[in-house]
Amino acid sequence: MREPNALQSWEAAGHALSSSWPGLVGELVLALLLVAAAALLVRAFLRRRRYRASGALGEEDLRAIHAALVAAERRTVGEILPVVLERSDPYPEAHWLATLTTPLIGAVGLALWLPREEPALLLSCLLGLGALGYAGARFLPDVQRFFLRESRARKVVEEQAFQEFHRYELHRTQARTGVLLFVSLLERRAVVLADSGIDARVEPEQWTRTIELVLDGIRRGSLRAGLESGIHSAGEVLARHFPVEAGDRNELPDRVIVRRE
Repeated sequence: MREPNALQSWEAAGHALSSSWPGLVGELVLALLLVAAAALLVRAFLRRRRYRASGALGEEDLRAIHAALVAAERRTVGEILPVVLERSDPYPEAHWLATLTTPLIGAVGLALWLPREEPALLLSCLLGLGALGYAGARFLPDVQRFFLRESRARKVVEEQAFQEFHRYELHRTQARTGVLLFVSLLERRAVVLADSGIDARVEPEQWTRTIELVLDGIRRGSLRAGLESGIHSAGEVLARHFPVEAGDRNELPDRVIVRRE
């Protein structure tokens, strides 16, 4: 009787320990997945204000940007108009991609815990994950960006910049010296679009520094600082090629336009 008991004890000690490893590994993977997902959601929630155009600039900020515009245009015949949008497009495809992808990722991470033997409950779990993905992409810009192709974002921002240029009639200045400084917060992109009078003498590469300064300020959480630096840089480029002339008049209001979309 002792031998079977000893054998049973050995099997219980060894075999039970061996069989517990898949469960332990699965629990560890689940814990890491949940921690990573929670960290990303918390980070996205805390950063959501960076993507808001309305209220991003207070009265003091607007006065500072106005002063930067006046100073820049005092040295040139060019006319600078900063336009800031929260986003250039709603990107509904990013919402639906998140809706479809989240259940797939969740099914892999939660494979050991999903009720595969109960189809109705399994379907409910997957639908819940899909709804969570849609809500994340819908209300948290950082999450939406994760499902947004950069090539698509770049194309949309460039098209929107062209529309803004004509919307505010920058092409109607007498010497064709209008310059749009366009910022789209969701896509984290800036575009400098100059009229034909400036394009004839200023290569697009000369605006690279201006764009970098704007984006650097936004990355640091200060739209005001980015715009001030960008305006100053644009003013330097314009002053080199289009210095102020006697009788020059201000053809466009010195203002910054901030809209949701």
